[in-house]
Formats: sequence, structure tokens, C-alpha cells
Amino acid sequence: MDSVYIHIPFCKSICSYCDFCKLLYNGPWVTKYLNSLILEIQDKYNGEVINTMYIGGGTPSALNEKDLKYLFEIISKFNLADDLEFTFECNLNDITEELLTILKENRVNRLSIGIESFNEDKLKFMDRYHTFDDAHEKMKLIRKMGFNNVNVDLIYGIPGEDLRDLKKDLDLIFKLEPDHISTYSLIVEDNTKIGINGVLPIPEELDASMYQLICDRMDAKGYEHYEVSNFALKGKKSKHNLKYWNNEEYFGFGLGASGYLHGVRYDNTRNLTKYFNGEYVFKEELLSKEDKMYNELMLGFRKMEGINLKKFYRKYEVNMQEVFDLKEALKEEELIVEDEYIFVNPEYIYVMNEILIKIL
Repeated sequence: MDSVYIHIPFCKSICSYCDFCKLLYNGPWVTKYLNSLILEIQDKYNGEVINTMYIGGGTPSALNEKDLKYLFEIISKFNLADDLEFTFECNLNDITEELLTILKENRVNRLSIGIESFNEDKLKFMDRYHTFDDAHEKMKLIRKMGFNNVNVDLIYGIPGEDLRDLKKDLDLIFKLEPDHISTYSLIVEDNTKIGINGVLPIPEELDASMYQLICDRMDAKGYEHYEVSNFALKGKKSKHNLKYWNNEEYFGFGLGASGYLHGVRYDNTRNLTKYFNGEYVFKEELLSKEDKMYNELMLGFRKMEGINLKKFYRKYEVNMQEVFDLKEALKEEELIVEDEYIFVNPEYIYVMNEILIKIL
């Protein structure tokens, strides 16, 4: 357990598609929330050395200077490794020299920026408002302030979007020269504005074509496709997110956060009143050996390199092929074994879920 995720649920505005645990910024609530966060951390954390720290949301950058100083005072209680990877999520419009100074002073060395798109119609659909010029100026400031590990998010598959729109978004994102790019096809969730309004997802054929376009363009620009939705320049893969995909344990703190400790997966409450009252955990499940191997498969096959068969055996003292029926997938070359790894054939990565359903 050497990784920590902290959830900051507060936002200045709510995006139409967002299903994460979030609420509008409220100053007194923020202070009360951080007071509760301290107590939750004290309840679970026992001085372990932390190699990756991730502050997500919500919108962590929505906090004001006083809030941020309090948050980093809390984080200073962790035993942080010298080579810590420390990611902080930012809304583009919140980025200022003052914010970046505070982050830099508190050892944040990786930024994740929710750009999502530069297309005016797409941004309006998502209830987001910024321009490429905004992003270009902010990225120049970020580099000037010494941040050399920056992720940007892209959302595609918006109703009405076509391949030309997506290509324009990609071209503009490449102009920003980020170190890492995360791409997500729009999912219409029931309890979001677009879900309530009955928005329908785009046709699957178009979604597949968009995914292929992204993969081809990323490859041409030198970004390694290392996980289904993630692309990185050399040496810039997300160490924190790899903890999840490698099925390793981690601390999850905050409203709606999830964690995995001592063989138990847990989800925190999304009820702010309960969180204030110290009722942090909503549900938890002690995993069996079979559960852990199942998760190893589900998460490991998200990585393009797949699952190391020797590591699987050392971890569970059983061969993976004895646990799961992989013969048909291997015969059909949906799965490939190479250099001690088993992975999804890149030609079938878009239909990975269908392959997993067959296996499981």
C-alpha cells in the first residue's frame, strides 16, 4: 500500500456528463470537509511510505488559497517517498501563477487538465467554456513554472461529432505538446444532465472509427498506447494509475472515493452529512482468492502489455490458464502470448469487453 487517492468533490460548475461524486463549491463545507478528511486519514493510515499521490475530483483546483494550504498541511502528515509522483487535477480556467506556485511548493510534479475538447458545440454540450488560446497560454505558464509532466483529457463521441471534428481536436491537443493524453468515449449515465435529458450515445461503428483514428494519430505523434484509454511519451506513463491496472492495493480517502486495503475493496459514502459524522465507508467486500484473480484479469488486460504470467503465478500460486479458459481466445488470436506476457491482440482491443465476457 504505497499509493493514495484523495477526492475533492467541490466544483465551481457541474459538467453535463459528469457522474463522479461532486457538489458546488461552498466555503464552510470545504473547511468542514477537510476537517473530516483528517480524521478519515488518521483512521486508516499508519505511516506507510507513499510513492504515488493523486488528488482528484470534483475539481481540486476550485479550492481557494486558504483551502489549498489546509489540504497540503494534511498531506504533509504522509510519509512521502523522495521519488514521489504527485498528480493534481486542474480545471483549465483555474490555472494561475499563484495556484501553480502553491502546487510546486508542495511537491506536486504532475498535472492532469480536463480540457475535453476545443470544439465550441462539444464544449457547450458539456457545459464547459474555454478556447485553444486559453489552453496555449496556460500551458506556456505551466512549462515556465517547471512542470514537465502534464496530462490532458479528451472526450469524444459527442452526439453530432464526426471524424473531422475529432481530428481537429487531436491536432490542437498535439500543439499543446502534453506528456500524456487520456481519451474517453462519452458514456451517458442516468443521473447526469444528459442522461436525464435522454441523450443517446453515438452509433458503435462511429465510436470504433473514432477510437481507431485516435490510436493511429497518437502512434504517428510518438505517444505509446500503454492502456486502453491512455497514451504517453517515453517515461511519462501514469505510475499511480498503473497501480490500479496492476491490481495493487491503495488508500482511497474522501467523499465517494474507493480503496483497496488488506484484501478489502471499499467504496466511501457519497452522503456529505454521513461523511461529516465520520461514517466514511458505504460498502466493503473482503475478496476471495478467486475474486482477486478475476480482478487481475479484468484490470490487467486493459494494459497493452497485458499480464505477466510468471508474476501471476508468484502472486496466486496457480497458472493463469488453469484458472481461466483461454484456449478459444488464443486459438482465434484474440489473445497473444509473447515474452511471458499474455495480452489482448491490438486488433481486438476495441472489443476487449466481449472477449473478457467469453473468457469469464
